[in-house]
Amino acid sequence: MTTPQRNDKLRRTYGFDEISLSPSLKTIDPSLCDISFKLGEYKLPTPILASAMDSVVSPMSAGLMAKQGVLGVLNLQGLWSRYKDATARLEEIAASQDDRFVALMQKFYSEPVKEDLIAKRISEMKEAGDLVAVSSVPQEALKLQNIIKEAGADLFFIQSTVTSTQHISAEQALDISKLCKESSIPVVVGNCASYEVALNLMETGAIGILVGIGPGAACTSRGVLGIGIPMATCIMDCADARDHYLEKTGRKVTIIADGGIVTSGDICKALACGADGVMIGSPLARAEEAPGRGFHWGMATPSPTLPRGTRIKVGSIGSYQEIIQGPAKLDNGFHNLTGAIKTSMGTLGARNIAEMQKTEVVIAPSILTEGKVYQHAQHLGMGGLR
Repeated sequence: MTTPQRNDKLRRTYGFDEISLSPSLKTIDPSLCDISFKLGEYKLPTPILASAMDSVVSPMSAGLMAKQGVLGVLNLQGLWSRYKDATARLEEIAASQDDRFVALMQKFYSEPVKEDLIAKRISEMKEAGDLVAVSSVPQEALKLQNIIKEAGADLFFIQSTVTSTQHISAEQALDISKLCKESSIPVVVGNCASYEVALNLMETGAIGILVGIGPGAACTSRGVLGIGIPMATCIMDCADARDHYLEKTGRKVTIIADGGIVTSGDICKALACGADGVMIGSPLARAEEAPGRGFHWGMATPSPTLPRGTRIKVGSIGSYQEIIQGPAKLDNGFHNLTGAIKTSMGTLGARNIAEMQKTEVVIAPSILTEGKVYQHAQHLGMGGLR
């Protein structure tokens, strides 16, 4: 009799809430810690990028965040590329009732994207003298490539819920590899969540890979599609692909953790798991200057056929400076993100992000609850985060 084969399809994976970072033998003064990172030829002062979402990045907010060391990525399929006066639509979305906002967004986002507005928005961002990063869905990337080049964009993010190098289509499929190799603007592609896909995307010639599917605060892809890998495991798998690709080719591709990051501690965990940088939405949507006016929604929320996001109220908790650089007025990891990164690195004995990536990561399912009974009961500090 043949012994039945056991199912080997299932494996255990971990999210940020289930892991913790373990200190080493040494500590370092946080002021000596270098949190800069490289994205292609560009050296950025912090490992933080702002998500290409209308509630997070506008031409104006991108400039404000740049002053605090954060690179904002503008969504080219967003309201700023559809309307001359996008502000009025943002105000209506913020004022909308919960049972009406999806229909309202679908109405607003049905307005065609205008190429002249894309050029205008990029020009507005260039006038501030900062690095200009823009994002497009893959199916529109080829058409927009020359427009954004002529307008002066510095970085081109090609993003979708799941990006692959092998796409079967009834129409002509976008060749990501060809686009990356022929583009005169450095390209970052995503999103992906596994070793194999990350490795394939690196072979396209992209300078960076966005990793993470469905963990975003406003994203509902995991509920609608059932797709995703918890972020700690996702980052580790994709970071392994980066290291093996570097060993094979001598070219380093930047890994950017995108989604699931709520607090400064989550950023620290993402870096320790192997990310070179992070892309965050909801933590920056909380800024008083943010275009979402205290609300946050995902890129797929306005889908005319299958919305995969919702609008959440995040509130306004302080300025960009307080959130990114401090001083912190809150005790829960929402303020002074860069100060927290440096303090974590110093405590762990890491002088830079490369050393942070060597930090021991442990499985810690009780890390958010152990000893925190009063905080949880009173909804204070760590008790009000999840």
